[in-house]
Amino acid sequence: MQSRFKLSHLSLAIVAASLSPCTLFAADVVDAEVDALSAAAEPTNAIKLKDAVVTAKQELKQAPGVSIITSEDIKKRPPANDLSDVIRREPGVNLTGNSTSGSRGNNRQIDLRGMGPENTLILIDGRPSSSRNAVRYGWTGDRDTRGETNWVPAEEVERIEILRGPAAARYGSGAMGGVVNIITKRPTEELRGSVTLYAIQPEDDAEGTGQRANFNLSGALNDSLAFRLYGGANKTNADDADINGEHQVGADTLVAGREGVRNKDISGLLSWQLNPDHSLDLEATYSRQGNIYAGDTMLNGGGAFVNQLYGKETNIIQRSSYALTHNGSYDWGSSTASLAYDYTRNERLNEGLAGGGEGAPAEGAGVFMSRLRNTRANAEVNLPLEVGAPQVLTLGGEYLYESLNDPGSMRAQTWDPGVGGVPAVPGFDRSQTKTTAHSFALFAEDNIEVGDRTIVTPGLRYDDHEEFGGNWSPSLNASHELTDELTLKGGIARAYKTPNLYQSNPNYLLYSMGFGCNAAEANTGGCYLIGNPDLEPETSINKEIGLALDKGTWRTSATYFRNDYKNKIVSSNTAEFRLANGRRVQNWENSGKAVVEGVEGNLFVTLSPALEWNTNFTYMIESNDKNSGEPLSIIPEYTVNTSLDWAATEKLSLQVSGTYYGTQEAPSYNARRNVAIDSQAQKDIDPYGLMGVSAGYAFNEQYSVRMGINNLFDKRIYREGNATEAGANTYNEAGRAYFASVTASF
Repeated sequence: MQSRFKLSHLSLAIVAASLSPCTLFAADVVDAEVDALSAAAEPTNAIKLKDAVVTAKQELKQAPGVSIITSEDIKKRPPANDLSDVIRREPGVNLTGNSTSGSRGNNRQIDLRGMGPENTLILIDGRPSSSRNAVRYGWTGDRDTRGETNWVPAEEVERIEILRGPAAARYGSGAMGGVVNIITKRPTEELRGSVTLYAIQPEDDAEGTGQRANFNLSGALNDSLAFRLYGGANKTNADDADINGEHQVGADTLVAGREGVRNKDISGLLSWQLNPDHSLDLEATYSRQGNIYAGDTMLNGGGAFVNQLYGKETNIIQRSSYALTHNGSYDWGSSTASLAYDYTRNERLNEGLAGGGEGAPAEGAGVFMSRLRNTRANAEVNLPLEVGAPQVLTLGGEYLYESLNDPGSMRAQTWDPGVGGVPAVPGFDRSQTKTTAHSFALFAEDNIEVGDRTIVTPGLRYDDHEEFGGNWSPSLNASHELTDELTLKGGIARAYKTPNLYQSNPNYLLYSMGFGCNAAEANTGGCYLIGNPDLEPETSINKEIGLALDKGTWRTSATYFRNDYKNKIVSSNTAEFRLANGRRVQNWENSGKAVVEGVEGNLFVTLSPALEWNTNFTYMIESNDKNSGEPLSIIPEYTVNTSLDWAATEKLSLQVSGTYYGTQEAPSYNARRNVAIDSQAQKDIDPYGLMGVSAGYAFNEQYSVRMGINNLFDKRIYREGNATEAGANTYNEAGRAYFASVTASF
């Protein structure tokens, strides 16, 4: 392939804009309120550069769509395993399956502002985590994956920053919905350690139990060298095989409950303070996630072979990550540079990709392993300037090399080698199971103080991909204090996402015997879906505007957002051509326009020095494909989260929390088959609420416990099937469960 890495001198001068969560900002750029919020999120004993704070202050100051979850917040509602249980309680956040088809419906992932999980970029310590890209991408957009939010044990999280809207577009491909940055705890100056044990017991013994154990050890080895080591193990059992038996649509289909998982994590970090102004971090992490199979398949079938796999490991994902990072402070500003390597191995029983066995483990097909390797280098400098106005200019760049080798999905049996078989695409070797991609980006952003009350942040990011060419992502965010208490914030940006390594690969073929093909076309021998190297990136214009009012003892905010989305990549339901044997050949294509529009807000009230009430809401005005009118994601019309926190004594804390979901509307159109879904299958999920209570007690500085009840009133949702049979009833909402955790530290 010819490389497209060409950039003019003008392009080099006008570099593209994105802001790493690790950017170092001058203190005078942000106000005291933001400093206080950031300080609350900082580890109290962290080793840091002199006069430098590692945080996301600029986003906090300027963007309306920003939330921070601290380690203290996580302690009050510890998740069974996946951090998505905590993140979902923030405004603009939902959990959805990867597609509106309902396939893999219980594999729910973070979905920001209804743009879908694939448009939510997950970062760990500012570096993208993309292990789900090692899982093949299905015909209807499904992936059999748990996503990226359970690679870090809950006890090792310092804070989670959630950035929605235009500001997220600065992070490049995959951030059209937003960014979730999971920030781990830094090494401490004193030797410290802790062990946490956690268990959850559902009231219904058909639901899976869970246990978790984690440890942390941290401290200084000498005056300049500090370390942090953490590890953990988790086992969450699968739901019973027949948990949905009385609710599923078809008596002969297996509609699985929630899959179980075995997690093992170990991570080490060495931080070397070279001198007061320079530090060097070396980090290595290994995680293993093995599933406990619940019987799920893409089409809810598979027969005796699939049924006997219940309770076994049918896939294991291993993630190894290494990073070297330098932070520097100079008379003229600061810098950060890192080199990271991520290696994901996805080992699973091979699935049928052709005809009736589509998406189900195939008997006799063996075990295959896909390997995803990402090498990423990035650097940026931050320059405090006094050019007409106080400002901080950020300049930087990054390089990414991706390599995916998936012999299980790129195997010969997915196409017909006989007369009239799928012809080879010029430049691609049909026997090749590996695909690679190079890309780089340059970025610039300027945080400008315009007077005492206004900060304006123009930015520009340029990405160049060897297959899909160049992309400009301009952005403009601003914050203006109308009064001492009332602030107006807003922004606009162009965001984008490149096709994934399956959609663009002509060697990735799927086959349907006919039932999964366009029903309006003559069904002769079924149809193929083939990767398309001529796809264009998806793009969106993201806009938001909001008001924030701070009255001291209470504060509130409201934000209107709109994303105009185009070039969404979908599987075509129209044949590009027919083979001599009558089979149709379709490919991935860029569809028309879509729009996501809504309002989100927050109200925080200090009822007393010991009692706080926090509520947020999200209301989706629209989230539809403009051509079909179908939703982009099956998400609630509105979501309200509320919590009441009471520090009863210095040792005892109590929390009551609740979430109320509006109607979840069922799809009415099966795009793959180009037919309307039967009206009897268009089942909406009516509004429902969940409530939880918890209590924590610190016996002393060394020992503490937390106990609580999830889903206090035992509201349950049962999965009935995929969307074509069950409407929006494609997932399980677990019933009442009791949890407890104990932590011992020194």
